[in-house]
This record gives sequence, structure tokens and C-alpha cells, in this order.
Amino acid sequence: MPSNPYDAKGLLISSIECEDPVIFLEPKRLYNGPFDGHHDKPVVPWSKHDMGRVPEGYFKVPLDKAAVFRPGKAVTVLTYGTMVWVSEAAAREAGVDAEIIDLRSIWPLDLETIVDSVKKTGRCVVVHEATRTSGFGAELTALVQEHCFYQLEAPIERVTGWDTPYPHAQEWAYFPGPSRVAEALKRAVEA
Repeated sequence: MPSNPYDAKGLLISSIECEDPVIFLEPKRLYNGPFDGHHDKPVVPWSKHDMGRVPEGYFKVPLDKAAVFRPGKAVTVLTYGTMVWVSEAAAREAGVDAEIIDLRSIWPLDLETIVDSVKKTGRCVVVHEATRTSGFGAELTALVQEHCFYQLEAPIERVTGWDTPYPHAQEWAYFPGPSRVAEALKRAVEA
């Protein structure tokens, strides 16, 4: 699940050329530009954003390699797709030195990048749009716990979509926004 046009092209080429079945997901919220979760602000179009520049030629982005989207030292954020931009906005607005790992792909998973980052920061926040129950964040939390237990200085935080839909809620009400992510970042850092 790419978070930007460059990764979208490179991951799609890798997916097409992969001999195994691949499910490729594109977050619609990113079509017009990097959406940071603020519904009241206009989206900056990709044509005016550095990550919107995509080479015309052939290139691939490996399916098994995460990207350090934003380096940091206080806490590791594990996320993908639209939530990369929401997490970046949350870290900036909360003033937290968060290292944001864009997983790009949830399977194969780049466990080495995840473990290296969490061991460095000692703290972890998992952010995704899916429901909390049976969401991929539970698997990420388990993997971090298994591989980084002795380095963790605080409980792992998860920020997810809601498990139960609210009949009269707006669509964006299910969306983990910057304020919810910022609260989790602060809890992780202050613990």
C-alpha cells in the first residue's frame, strides 16, 4: 500500500513482475495529494510536492523493504498508506521526534527495519485505518513485543479505525486523525 506516487509506480511494477500473487491497494485519499487527516485544509497536489515527482523510465521498489519516511529518536511509528501522512502531521504538531517507518508492504514485512528502529527509540506506536480487532496492528504489536521486549521502555500504543460503526457519524469519524495519533505519541514518550 503506497503512500506516494513514486512508491505507487515502483511497487506496482514489482507486484506485476512478482511470481507470487499480490494484492495491491491504493488509498483513494492520496490521489489528489498527501492527505494529513485535516479535513478542513486543502490538499497540496502531488504536482507541487517533492514526492510527486516520478521518473518516466522503468524502476522498481522492492516489496520487502520499508522506508524510513521521517528519522527520529523518541518513538517509532509503524504505518503505511494514508496514515504515513497523518502520522507525520501528528508528530510535527505534537513536537515529538518520531521516526516514521512506511511499511509499504505488510507481507513480505521488513522486520529488520522495524526492529532496528524500535531498538533505537525504545518506544513504538502502530497506526493504521483498519479496525483495532483483527487489524494488522495486532500482528505488528506482537512482532515488536517478540523481537524488542528488552528494549521497550513503554507499552506499545495502537491507533486504529473504530471497531463499531456509528450510524450517524461522518465517514471521517472512523479515520484515525492527527489528534488521536498525537495523543498516542505523547503517551508513549511520557511513559
